[in-house]
Amino acid sequence: MPSPAPNPPSLKPHLDRLYRFYNHRRWVHPDPLEFLYHYPELKDREIAGLIAASLAYGRVDQILKSVSAVLGKMGPSPHAFLTRSSARVFERVFRGFRYRFTTEAELILLFTGVKQVLETYGGLYACFLEGVNPGDPTTLSGLSFLARALRKPFGGPNSLVPDVSGGSACKRLNLFMRWMVRKDAVDPGGWDRVSPARLIIPLDTHMYRLCTRLSMTCRKTPDMGAAKEITRAFGDISPKDPVQYDFALTRLGIRKDGEMEGFLDRCGPLEP
Repeated sequence: MPSPAPNPPSLKPHLDRLYRFYNHRRWVHPDPLEFLYHYPELKDREIAGLIAASLAYGRVDQILKSVSAVLGKMGPSPHAFLTRSSARVFERVFRGFRYRFTTEAELILLFTGVKQVLETYGGLYACFLEGVNPGDPTTLSGLSFLARALRKPFGGPNSLVPDVSGGSACKRLNLFMRWMVRKDAVDPGGWDRVSPARLIIPLDTHMYRLCTRLSMTCRKTPDMGAAKEITRAFGDISPKDPVQYDFALTRLGIRKDGEMEGFLDRCGPLEP
């Protein structure tokens, strides 16, 4: 498999400038990340983050509406709600929920999976750490272990927790990891024993198109292979934090003023 073209040295100053401008909370809305700021306790924030990331597909206004509806019904502490509630309570509280492909039944099964993880490991973080392979330079071993634990009640495919070994980019799970591992002006962090250097870029079609224009991947589809290639390319620029620029770059995708084309123009011509 051919490696992506190396990034020109001139790209880093543009990315750093973009990071300095956009990496502030005033630019977070509209983004499901904003819900995590309501939870100072890690045990609540990681559950809220998983819910927000799992529902982060489709139109952003509908994402925010759905996440708000779910978290609003869980009260001030998602952790307390899940640990104290039974499956019957889940069914009663979330009866009639639907968001695009996600059904009421899938949401209840996710909560059942989270509850089982809490009972078995004490928290999502502890479950993730249990599955980490020390020889894995990425977070995929721990993430795969966590995803399998969450998927146990499903017994099959679902729209909320992907199969990490299936080859997809797992954008939503990698977004969740970014929120939980990185800590700066926008990402709240909390999973402090995980190095940001191990993160993988949360790759969707918008990020894929941008990074293809920047010669960061040779892959023809936005799959896990492309996500790893792009992460390595960003790692050449920011080895200790390859996902550092993700938030700032995704601001380009939601703005309507042509800023993405302006950013690409400022980067100058790149070698194919």
